[in-house]
Amino acid sequence: MTESAVRATPGRTPDRPGRLIALDVLRGIAILGTLGTNIWIFTDPAGLAGYLEHLGTAAGDGWAWTERVLQQLVQGKFLGLLTVMFGIGLAIQQDSARRGGRRWPGKYPIRAGLLLLDGALNFVLVAEFDVLMGYACTGLVVAYLLATGERAQRRWVIVATAVHLSLLSLVAVALAYEPDRQPTTGAVLDPNPYADGSFWELALFRLDNALAFRVETIFIFPMSVALFLVGARLYRAGVFGAEGTRIRRRLMVLGFAVAAPVDFTVGVFGGGDLVLFTRYGAAPFVALGILAAVAEFYFRRPRVGFAGARLGEVGRTALSCYILQNLIAGALCYGWGLGWAARVTEDSRVPFTIGVYLLVVALIAGLAHLWLRRFERGPVEWLWHRTYRMLAPGG
Repeated sequence: MTESAVRATPGRTPDRPGRLIALDVLRGIAILGTLGTNIWIFTDPAGLAGYLEHLGTAAGDGWAWTERVLQQLVQGKFLGLLTVMFGIGLAIQQDSARRGGRRWPGKYPIRAGLLLLDGALNFVLVAEFDVLMGYACTGLVVAYLLATGERAQRRWVIVATAVHLSLLSLVAVALAYEPDRQPTTGAVLDPNPYADGSFWELALFRLDNALAFRVETIFIFPMSVALFLVGARLYRAGVFGAEGTRIRRRLMVLGFAVAAPVDFTVGVFGGGDLVLFTRYGAAPFVALGILAAVAEFYFRRPRVGFAGARLGEVGRTALSCYILQNLIAGALCYGWGLGWAARVTEDSRVPFTIGVYLLVVALIAGLAHLWLRRFERGPVEWLWHRTYRMLAPGG
């Protein structure tokens, strides 16, 4: 491709003409956005158990409303965005296979197996809220669904969405008839492996409670299938190109004018169990609005800029950054590392959480930048690629 052709292609990186800027930036936003939710888990002295115990009920100090607003701004949006981006990635892989004359899904199950292994290791050793295991299973199912026709895929989106909404309704009924829960005044965990346990003791704790920690992955499986298929469909419909102008505008109206006000109002002022319905109900639509806005921005302004370059670098090393950001946050906050979370007072927890988030983001972005100055892929991506090549030569 000539230099003039590169300039004439909106939204493509000049030094990487085959790559859409928006795709890498969106992956970077999704990775750092999920940290915006997960960081509150790391800075809770009781980890995920403590976070779930206080979900939607911010502490009654001067930072209470700040915490509610900050948590609601990220709650579910970037999980939804990351899920859609995985679906887009699957469509890109399918297109690549077709261009290369390879059958689809062909050897994709090997890719799904490697991702499942990555997720299992990440779950045990790093973060019990890992999403990679769920994406591996979802990707395996959707890979075969993408081999069907568009009409069949639309039906599967409808079916998966209906199942997801039915599950949400069942949760609503269960919560409506649940006896009033009494707030806990003591420690959520005794002993507390997050504050007092070693690295291996915390890993064993995750294994001992694997089923409880994997409930969300099972619960959102229908939603993930729908969002994977929606992501693939949007990519095929040209959401990143000139032909996708109308689609982008509709998604921005749906996400920002309709879903976002409902999500914010219910999440901030409703609180409590209503967070579940914003996270799994309204938030995915906000995620589609974010995708459309970024796609529109880089279609109109095909130059990266400093912030876009840093986000794009995180996006190009997304798997490495996802694992590393959780590992760094754990090292800062958990007892096996510096143990900061257990030593912070409740009155200081919100500014402390904000500070830890900014620190981890700066470290991740800096490391991704330095790494990509010398290497084409992130370290986990490189290892994953080499392993796949050994298991599936020619695939």
